[in-house]
Formats: sequence, C-alpha cells, structure tokens
Amino acid sequence: MNHLKSVILQFGSYTQFIGRFFRTIFTPPHEFRQIMRHVDDFGAMSLPLIAVVNFIMGLILAMQSRPTMEKFGAAAFIPAMVTISIVRELGPVITALLVAGRVASGIGAELGSMKVTEQIDAMECSGVDPYNYLVTTRVIALALLMPIITLYAEFVGIFGSYVAEFLATGVTLRYYYGQVIESLTFVDVVPGLLKTIAFGFAIAVIGAHKGFNTDSGTEGVGRATTSAVVLSSLWIILIDMILVKVSITYFPNP
Repeated sequence: MNHLKSVILQFGSYTQFIGRFFRTIFTPPHEFRQIMRHVDDFGAMSLPLIAVVNFIMGLILAMQSRPTMEKFGAAAFIPAMVTISIVRELGPVITALLVAGRVASGIGAELGSMKVTEQIDAMECSGVDPYNYLVTTRVIALALLMPIITLYAEFVGIFGSYVAEFLATGVTLRYYYGQVIESLTFVDVVPGLLKTIAFGFAIAVIGAHKGFNTDSGTEGVGRATTSAVVLSSLWIILIDMILVKVSITYFPNP
C-alpha cells in the first residue's frame, strides 16, 4: 500500500513538473543563450561516445548478418537490411540510451548540487525563476538536439556496416550508399527522428526533476544521479514501445 502511494505521489510530482514546463515555455524571459549553451554542452558530452558505439554496432550487425544472408542467397540485401534496422530502431534507441547515461546523470548531478548548496534558493531570492533558467532551457535544448544527434549516429552506424562489407567483399562506397539510399523511404526516416524528440524530452525532464528535488546532501545527489539514468532509460524503452505501435498503425510499410 505504501509503495502504491509512493508511485502515485511520484506520478503527481512529475505531472506538476511537466505542467510547469509548458507554462514557462511561453512566458518571458526566454533564455535563448542558455538554450544554445546547453545544446553545445550536451552535444560535446555525447558525440564521441555515440560515434564509437554506433560505428561498432553497424560493423557488428553487418558481420553477424552476412553468414545467414549468404545461406539464403540474399547477401545483396545486407545494405538495405542493416540500414533499415539502424534508421528505424537501433539508431534512435541506442543513441537515446547513451545520451541518457551521459546527459541525465549530468543534469541530475548539476541541479542536485545546486539544490543542496542552496543556489536554487538564492536564485529565487534574487528574482530569477530557477525553473525557467535551469530546467526549461535544458529540456528545450535536448529535445532540439536529439534528432540531429540521431542523424549523425545513423550515418556513422551505416558507415560502420560499409566497412564490414568492404572487408568482406571489397564493395565500393559509392555502390554501397547507392543501395542504402534506394532502400530508404520517408516512412523509414521520419518516425524514427520524431520519436527522438520525445526521448530527449523525457531524459531532460527526469534528470531535472531528480536534481530539483534532491535532499540529504551529497548522498542525495548520488541517488538523484543514479535514479535519473535508470528511470530515463526505462522510459525510453516504454516510449519507444508506444511510438512503434503508433508508427506501425499510421505509417505502415509501403
């Protein structure tokens, strides 16, 4: 019973937190410089790791697929299969999970430290809305950044699969990317990019909520950081499950 009560209270807290975001997003002042600064920070935090992981993922996916595809005489379809797998699902989800590990923990730790050192209270006393300055800017920045990061990740992942095919068959880059482009459609690309906006929103909101509601000093900051990563990763999977069903319903394969 106590656990159910805690879940309901947490749900109410997040609902109120998100509702405050939609109120402040239309209320001046609009901190455009802070938004751009966070876009730069989050990108710098995430891009190197995303590049390495997605390159290896594309490489492994092509290497693992080749024996099975050759068995059925369908090795020519490897570029299309790998590309659609990366663009529709693997690229967006794996990129979001990596960003959750890097960015959600960073937001939770930074805002949590500001909370326990009473910097947020000091901002309120000085007449600055800490929610608008600290939370709204981060949520907008990550929601805008996620589609860009995901496009970058998908390109790197497809290039990784090309490297695997080049080592196996000596295929040229021009031929491989010709096959990639022929296999992609609007239905493959756009739904995957749109759902990354929801991923970015969830990551930033959860990290900010955990940091904004930190207590118990430095120990609380550690708990906020850990729970921000775990909870945002869980919500990425849940959101993806819901949006995959929606995309299948409204954007069926041609």
